[in-house]
Amino acid sequence: MSLNISSLPSITPPNVESISPSPAGGGSFSDVLSSAINEVEGAHNAANESVQRFLSGEGEDLHSTILASQRSDLEFQMFMQVRNKVVSAYQEIMKMAM
Repeated sequence: MSLNISSLPSITPPNVESISPSPAGGGSFSDVLSSAINEVEGAHNAANESVQRFLSGEGEDLHSTILASQRSDLEFQMFMQVRNKVVSAYQEIMKMAM
């Protein structure tokens, strides 16, 4: 069985100039970063408020207090992982430029 390589279709690379530099959401990087920081900070503040209501006896149950604290912790961990990936990608791009 022989394979005729010349009969395979040619593959053309995509036109790099037609790719827009803005992200899919249309916002700038600083806007996206600021929004993510605000969300993480909001979850942290909500967890702190929940703990304070629980400690003062204002009717906050332990279950929802723990859930709010865990959500805050998970959001912060996810944010840090995304930050690490962005820094790693930036470092790789800087290595390519040299």
